[in-house]
Amino acid sequence: MAASAVEGAAVTALRSVLLRVRHAAERAGTRPGRVRVVAVSKTKPDSLIRQVYDAGHRCFGENYVQEIVQKAPQVSLSNYKTKKSFHLFIYILLFWQLPEDIEWHFIGHLQSNKAKTLLGGVPNLALFEGVDNEKIANCLDRAVSNLGRNPLKVFIQVNTSGEASKSGIDPSGCVRLAEYVKLRCPNLDFSGLMTIGMPDYTSTPENFRTLSNCRVEVCKALGMAEDECELSMGMSGDFEQAIEMGSTNVRVGSTIFGSRDYSKKLPN
Repeated sequence: MAASAVEGAAVTALRSVLLRVRHAAERAGTRPGRVRVVAVSKTKPDSLIRQVYDAGHRCFGENYVQEIVQKAPQVSLSNYKTKKSFHLFIYILLFWQLPEDIEWHFIGHLQSNKAKTLLGGVPNLALFEGVDNEKIANCLDRAVSNLGRNPLKVFIQVNTSGEASKSGIDPSGCVRLAEYVKLRCPNLDFSGLMTIGMPDYTSTPENFRTLSNCRVEVCKALGMAEDECELSMGMSGDFEQAIEMGSTNVRVGSTIFGSRDYSKKLPN
């Protein structure tokens, strides 16, 4: 299939997803605008992301540090002092660099030694979906402080399925970690909980129910209103069900962008 056809299909798929999100929110009695759609663009080219961006979407997610840093480069005008190089700067802004108003989400586990690389390479990182231990919370907190950027919104990743292959803190430790982030990490803004359901989705309702129960416990411990604590759950195969069970943040990749070519994946 030609690249232009793939890009056109992605925009059509995005619109379909947004419509399905709206209907699911209505069924759940939730304001549609309350549910955020993260278009997960891992392994996909900038041209495809730009096509979806030009259709009006602003929130994109990535799982690999090197890939998100490459897709969200920051070009400084101070590096282009001559007329010729200034023209190069303008060319890069218009035709190469993805727009600065993209709201990037990093999704999943992060090695602690990559925190500085991630935050330094993606100044417009809007949300980190994957704090699963105190060490990574400390590394992120320190990196934000050293870079002098505004506090970073974070979700705590909870392993609701109990699968050893998945990252995330056990539900029993969720409150303790949320308290740690909230009270000990001044440069992080605890904003919610995230989970990844089982791949065949057969036990997804129970996974989602577990995360919802974790929110009740966390909000009680922190004195937060439940609507101040987001739930990030639901992907391409189950995002409608997730919304009906309270999700405010769904991560949709292949349904928008098509199947992924992992041969193009950058090392993390």
